[in-house]
Amino acid sequence: MLQLSDLKIAIIGLGYVGLPLAVEFGKQVPVIGFDIHQKRIDELKSGQDHTLEVSPEELKQATKLSYSADLEALRDCNFFIVTVPTPIDHVNRPDLNPLIKASTSIGKVLKVGDIVVYESTVYPGATEEVCIPVLEKQSGLIFNQDFFAGYSPERINPGDKINTLTKIRKITSGSTPEIAEIVDNVYASIITAGTYKATSIKVAEAAKVIENTQRDLNIALVNELSVIFDRLDIDTLDVLEAAGSKWNFLPFRPGLVGGHCIGIDPYYLTHKAEEVGYNPQVILAGRRINDNMARYVARATIKRMVKNGIDVTQAKVGILGITFKENCPDIRNSKIADLIKEFDVWGIQVVVADPWADADEVKQEYGIDLGTINKDNPVDSLIVAVGHHEFRTLSAEELLSYVRAEKPVFSDIKSLFDRSEMQAQGFTVFRL
Repeated sequence: MLQLSDLKIAIIGLGYVGLPLAVEFGKQVPVIGFDIHQKRIDELKSGQDHTLEVSPEELKQATKLSYSADLEALRDCNFFIVTVPTPIDHVNRPDLNPLIKASTSIGKVLKVGDIVVYESTVYPGATEEVCIPVLEKQSGLIFNQDFFAGYSPERINPGDKINTLTKIRKITSGSTPEIAEIVDNVYASIITAGTYKATSIKVAEAAKVIENTQRDLNIALVNELSVIFDRLDIDTLDVLEAAGSKWNFLPFRPGLVGGHCIGIDPYYLTHKAEEVGYNPQVILAGRRINDNMARYVARATIKRMVKNGIDVTQAKVGILGITFKENCPDIRNSKIADLIKEFDVWGIQVVVADPWADADEVKQEYGIDLGTINKDNPVDSLIVAVGHHEFRTLSAEELLSYVRAEKPVFSDIKSLFDRSEMQAQGFTVFRL
């Protein structure tokens, strides 16, 4: 069996998940970080990470880490970790193509005794039902005889500089009890928060999808409450703060649910549930609520603009932020794009500004050109969509200088600003 001293690790995929993992392992054992994009390899070789998950100093500390886009470079590796994305398609079905392609590549260099560990979010059973057959076909080897597998779900929180990789307890699993022990020991060598060895690969897969499903449902509840309270002319934040005075009240806040996990993972679970003959109700209801919130915010803003006498056909709406979360350049599955689509339906011009987002990436992913919103480039109404530090520190007076309408609407999706202060400046305030 594989010994820690013999480890030669390959990390497949060097994004938000794979790179921090490669860096931590690369401080201790030989690691090859593999990515199909040569541009990404060249960037990392130059000591830079555009995702900002790893600093140049941290990259330098990984003295045993090298990078390659050449599959042949992985032939000497014996422990493969797959961290490729697992998105959903346009009808919310799991898209396992990146995982299948990664497994196909690994299968071409797989040897007797090797271990393949998947970190990508999947539905329970996907590793053994989808990935393993691909590895067997490509390698000609027999699973659990010639090679072995494991699953250790990623728990990276993009942009979080406190709860980093090593400080988050890691779930591990293996295809046999012996392999489970090896996989656990490998991760335990870098995870200071400790590990949790699941009883099977399926259990580990299921644990991952329900983590974000639970969060998704809790956010859906407060989103629905926000819609109700708006009709009752009650401020949702006031209600949540009052209810939060009880020690066991969960502190969830309404908002747009995007990103690479929370808005996607529940669909992996519901897909598998439907496959085995069960029609999920609560989970999908929560998904429908959250997926509809961008449209709700847009329409709530438009309704108030019309009431204030703003000609929406000639108006310009400014949106501050397009990344899926604050102080992070990650634009994956950003619901701000859905917000913009709704304004487009109404023929309203939209200007999006975001100091954290890469303009070329935004253009390529969403077809949206980033612009400028300030006193020299004013709009008729403002939406603060993302809680970047740069936006949080703006005063009510500064925000007023960003608008030209006599009665502008201020939609505060993250409830960052004091309602009374904004109203005192002449804004009609809407917030979730």
